[in-house]
Amino acid sequence: MEQLSEVFLEFIASWGYFAVALLMAMENACIPIPSELILGFAGYLVFAGQMTFGGALAAGMIGGMAGSVFAYVVGHKGGRSFVDRYGHYFFVKKSHVDIAQRWFDKYGIKAVFFSRMLPVIRTFISLPAGFAHVNMKSFLVMTFAGSLPWTALILFAGMMLGESWKILMEVGHEASLLFIFACLGIGVFLYWRYRKKTARKRALH
Repeated sequence: MEQLSEVFLEFIASWGYFAVALLMAMENACIPIPSELILGFAGYLVFAGQMTFGGALAAGMIGGMAGSVFAYVVGHKGGRSFVDRYGHYFFVKKSHVDIAQRWFDKYGIKAVFFSRMLPVIRTFISLPAGFAHVNMKSFLVMTFAGSLPWTALILFAGMMLGESWKILMEVGHEASLLFIFACLGIGVFLYWRYRKKTARKRALH
């Protein structure tokens, strides 16, 4: 993986936005390329003035959405038996699909949103969504909504860390969990404020 990582970094350095989009498409199509590597390095290139944040974010999102749709279609058309039979040719581990399947079985379409911010699951969640033949429009909305904050966060972190961007490779999983907790905390706070504001309006009336 270390040797492959160097190849990926050279590819991004040479091909810029196209490489970011292609590698993110591959990652979301269940080929295990760490998004922290792709987006973290892209963030560093933003720091170095070789990319713009908006351009890198757009490339990451376009690639991520394309790869997710591809994996969804594979799951939808081929089913679990197809993935179990041929997935190993594309480095898809049955155990990883099992984890994503358990999440989908427990949370349904909502898992497509939340899992985009979790290690391993975010790469494979499109498959069980395809297995279940969930509505494509709902799948796209949940995928976009879950992918955008994660993509922007890792890019921004890589940009802020600058030459130390590889720290993201060491703390990527922990960063995912911290991000989830932060989002939950913000959600709870906003809900509390809404309830408090609604209660105040009712009291005045």
